[in-house]
Amino acid sequence: MNFDLVVVGGGPAGMAAALEAYNNGIKSIAIVERDVEPGGILQQCIHNGFGLHVFKEELTGPEYAQRFINMTKDTEIKYFLDTIVLDIAQDKTLTVMNSKQGIFELKAKAIVLAMGCRERTRSGIGIAGDRPSGVFTAGAAQRYINIEGQMVGKKVIILGSGDIGMIMARRIVLEGGEVIAVVARSSFPKGLTRNVVQCLDHYNIPMWYSHNIVGIYGKERVEKVVVAECDKKTKAVIPGTEKEYECDTVLLSVGLIPENELSRQVGIKIDRKTSGPVVTESMETSMEGVFACGNVVHVHDLVDFVTEESRKAGKNAAKYIKGEITKNSQPNVFKVTGGLSYAVPHMFRPENLDEKFDILMRVDRVFGKCYLVITEGGKELGRYKKPFLTPGEMIKLTVPSSIFKGMAGKEIGITVEPEEEK
Repeated sequence: MNFDLVVVGGGPAGMAAALEAYNNGIKSIAIVERDVEPGGILQQCIHNGFGLHVFKEELTGPEYAQRFINMTKDTEIKYFLDTIVLDIAQDKTLTVMNSKQGIFELKAKAIVLAMGCRERTRSGIGIAGDRPSGVFTAGAAQRYINIEGQMVGKKVIILGSGDIGMIMARRIVLEGGEVIAVVARSSFPKGLTRNVVQCLDHYNIPMWYSHNIVGIYGKERVEKVVVAECDKKTKAVIPGTEKEYECDTVLLSVGLIPENELSRQVGIKIDRKTSGPVVTESMETSMEGVFACGNVVHVHDLVDFVTEESRKAGKNAAKYIKGEITKNSQPNVFKVTGGLSYAVPHMFRPENLDEKFDILMRVDRVFGKCYLVITEGGKELGRYKKPFLTPGEMIKLTVPSSIFKGMAGKEIGITVEPEEEK
């Protein structure tokens, strides 16, 4: 089957990209989704807080997803649900499979990768002890409770201060369970500040900073865990600080990893810091005509930012199909220093930028009053004051594109400069 555009992933990123391409004149579009319904992870996120930027109102996850599902119903966009992509060839032919049609091929002029991300599991962090039941990732527990209607445990301890872990701490209390604590290896939360307040503080759930679970024990079901203090700088366990806590369930909220097996398989260049594809200002990857957006590129905090980024990918995929993307000059490349972990996009051509240019980034530690400074060859191009920066909250820096006028093939520096103590 032939399509102008094939989108891999039917979550908020995939649907937003497909709709934007459709609104920019591309009518032959297919969305391939491995689940039995579109919406992605939002279908199990029944808490509110979504849509404040995009729809200017507060929605739950399913409500947010339904907005996009309804919008695609009024188009010619075709869904392939309960369908897995097995391979992407260099000529943009996707080999896919489902139980009704078997194995078949979709030929595309352009592709958007929107596969989202997955959770890091116990095997990925190496907790010692037994292998009993009762150890879940926070996302798996969320699905059991919110979609399957099954409670995961009565007395729970949560490892990791990510957003899903904090949201599930509140959810378990609301369902009548007990949460001993949320255990964080770092000395600061890895999730949004609003979730610390709304999910933990409001429900008197303690957060143990600079602690780690070093052992999980139980014969058939989890019976106890051992928690120890960590050194604030090295995060190494401090001997002699171990304490035992009885519980029947452990939830792991220890990080999200962009789902890029397909990207690696086809040879797309991956950024070591984000674990996602290296992308240009058009959200195009190192493989021509293949674009990427959302959590498959880098893990976002807000679905609204995912939508904005995905619309950009969809719009530029449409431009690519119509031959409207300019590649006359060498791209400028971002180099981050001074406490920044990464910047997305990784490179850009000024001639393809709109009047304003959004740069998304994260810091690797907490900063108080500081400046984000953009430079080229020692010359300062822009300085932007920030009252507070933390790794748990992604930075969206909007700059005028005019500061990069006439530049091509340059290394553009971005750094954090702490404000001098007065």
